[in-house]
Amino acid sequence: MPIGTTLDRFIKRKQDEYSYATGELSQLLRDIALAGKIINREVNKSGLLDIAGAYGSKNVQGEEQQKLDVIANIRFTRALKNGGMTCAIVSEEEQEIVHLNPNCRYVVCMDPLDGSSNIDVNVSIGTIFSIYRRISPIGGPVQEEDILQPGTAQIAAGYILYGSSTMLVYTTGHGVHGFTLEPSLGEFVLSQDDMKCPSVGKIYSINEGNYYTFSQEIRAYIEECKQKEMMGRYIGSLVADFHRNMLKGGIYLYPATDKAPEGKLRLLYECNALAFLAEQSGGAATDGVSRILEIEPTSFHQRTPFVIGSREMVQRVGELCAKTADVAG
Repeated sequence: MPIGTTLDRFIKRKQDEYSYATGELSQLLRDIALAGKIINREVNKSGLLDIAGAYGSKNVQGEEQQKLDVIANIRFTRALKNGGMTCAIVSEEEQEIVHLNPNCRYVVCMDPLDGSSNIDVNVSIGTIFSIYRRISPIGGPVQEEDILQPGTAQIAAGYILYGSSTMLVYTTGHGVHGFTLEPSLGEFVLSQDDMKCPSVGKIYSINEGNYYTFSQEIRAYIEECKQKEMMGRYIGSLVADFHRNMLKGGIYLYPATDKAPEGKLRLLYECNALAFLAEQSGGAATDGVSRILEIEPTSFHQRTPFVIGSREMVQRVGELCAKTADVAG
């Protein structure tokens, strides 16, 4: 693709490569991009208007909502509803399914604004989205089975990173493509085609403040990283940490802790999407042992330990965890 290719043009070219394509998924991706532009506008003026800081209530996870969490959820829901290609949404900010157009075939799982607590200090934040094709008949109400699908069933996934520049990165299972928002044009322009994650890197990302609550295997891996004089880099914004590690090579870990024995990150709208992107770029993602994309979800807001990044580094964590399991067995 030539430099200067817009997201719309790129999507259209990819659509034309498949004779059976209906254009519905293409339109849905455009709807998500539009919502991303709107959120980017809100983020950029958060220091000027009273939209930063806490909202004063908690979401379904029991976490304090930020004002921009609420705004982002409203903006994305409205964009997907008006776009007319989405039958239902599962959002971090909503307890139950948000039902939209029953005559559509696509379900969107999303974290409208990941890392939003960082907005007050002007640190990168992001949106994560995952798209599934419904299982139940089109025209009827969306069922739980339409939502509770393993990550292998995703037909598209991506994220929007609001940082020094705003990027939209997505995959439909045919490589990972990155687009940067050109502010003067208001268009996402292709900036990184066929993105690849190095098989090994020099960065490890983990909240070491929880070190003594980690399992023996995770602590052993952290010590290995230090012995190799690797760089510890942890932003506290999942999208930003993942994006850096995918480009430069590295590993991100959010393991189980004493306070969160099932992990903290959500399977459906955080881990599955990024795992799909990681694998498409040559990386890997597990819960420490099992492949993330093969986990069968049992609830909308299910949590899981998360290890993602350069393939050889993720495999090393798996080796350490497997050794302990063998000894215990």
